[in-house]
Amino acid sequence: MVFKKLMQAMGVGGPSVETVLTNPNCRPGGQLEGRIQVLGGDHPVDIEYVAVGLVTRVEVESGDSEYDTNQEFHRLPVTGAFPLAAGQRYDIPFRCDVPWETPITDLYGRHLTGMTMGLRTELEVARAVDKGDLDPVAVHPLPAQERVLDALVRLGFRFTRADVERGRIHGVHQTLPFYQEIEFYPAPQYARAINQLELTFVATPQHLQIVLEIDKRGGVFTEGRDAFGRFNVDYASADRTDWAAQLDAWLRQSIQQRGLFF
Repeated sequence: MVFKKLMQAMGVGGPSVETVLTNPNCRPGGQLEGRIQVLGGDHPVDIEYVAVGLVTRVEVESGDSEYDTNQEFHRLPVTGAFPLAAGQRYDIPFRCDVPWETPITDLYGRHLTGMTMGLRTELEVARAVDKGDLDPVAVHPLPAQERVLDALVRLGFRFTRADVERGRIHGVHQTLPFYQEIEFYPAPQYARAINQLELTFVATPQHLQIVLEIDKRGGVFTEGRDAFGRFNVDYASADRTDWAAQLDAWLRQSIQQRGLFF
């Protein structure tokens, strides 16, 4: 499936740009490939550069308020300066790495509610920068991430939404300035003790960090509190782990340690 973008750059008569992705589907740690077609307008121009960047929507907390913003988190310069004659066509192939910590946007053929991800092409002519619209990109989970998500579904958790939050998780090494939270409604067997479960993946080439947060229900004499769990596994171990059993054991232990019961 090919996504195309056609934008008019730098006003009437200027060059136009069409970006074609070979395949908009990818995984963290993978690559996106395609080509950029720059077509000269009515007059010759000097192109300063062409670049592509991965962009996602990020939630930012500022004081007592929150707002969403589009944030570029990976950038690839595709060309330097070159002259473009009137009507000239200039084809530029590219291959863009997808960072390991890139948030997931699609699961089992379904787009995750709350997620925005795309590749943006940027072109500069005469110090005027034109940032085009986003070509949609679908980021699918790594096999190890899929095993964890499968386990939650088998336990009875139901996906509700996902978002990306600016900031860092205490005790977790991150290379990107944000992290994704995938939110689930509790499975029936935990519903009396848990309001919500949030899952975060932080992947590297060697291992996968899995961070869980549960929002606990308060009782008559107790406040509702959050509890955190963190698992750090290499990919071979992740594939051999019985995640349904491990997650169930952690959830039950965490709930009981707080004096809550099923």
